[in-house]
Amino acid sequence: MKLKASNINIYFRDKQILNNVAIECNTGDIIGVFGRNGSGKSTLLKALFGTLQVSRISIKINNEIITQKDIIKRRLIGYLPQNTFLPKEKKVRTIIPLFFSKPEDQEKVFYDQKIASFENQKIGTLSIGELRYLEIVLIGQLNHPFLLLDEPFSMVEPNYIKIISDLLMKLKEKKGIIITDHYYNDVLKITNINYIIKNGEKHLVKNQSDLVKYNYLSKK
Repeated sequence: MKLKASNINIYFRDKQILNNVAIECNTGDIIGVFGRNGSGKSTLLKALFGTLQVSRISIKINNEIITQKDIIKRRLIGYLPQNTFLPKEKKVRTIIPLFFSKPEDQEKVFYDQKIASFENQKIGTLSIGELRYLEIVLIGQLNHPFLLLDEPFSMVEPNYIKIISDLLMKLKEKKGIIITDHYYNDVLKITNINYIIKNGEKHLVKNQSDLVKYNYLSKK
């Protein structure tokens, strides 16, 4: 499947955050979007997901025009925000049925070896890596053809960065994924296309030196 978004123009007060940005994502893609804090990365994901209503945006999936309101209603795009959305006082095993009504779908999560090791713990006691892994498994198992991830590696333990990376490589077989994160080395290991947002505009990133070129990284 193909997700194509264009003519994305977003203003906050008198400042233009995104200037005529366009992005495409196909099944099998993992696309990295870099940028300094406040550059518009999270804003872009929220606009694509439909939780940030904007006056000007064009979204198509397989050439069908999609409104922002349709995205959540039709479960076309899954979204992982920066902050956890799971209630801290609930146990992991009680959360899973809230996402999946069918027993066979629940079993796919319960039988995950990592999740099985902490299914009796409360959400609030999980490490950052365990929590992010759980969230991505929950969202990833849903039938959205596209997945947006806002800083999935941030503050995550190194062993779980590898575990989450492996999970994303499996998920891309059936989904298109767009990811933002400041852990650029880990992102570049799994992406096939990369961009950076600077001064509201999107630029292609071919390699790490381009991150230096656009002043995202400092020169050594």
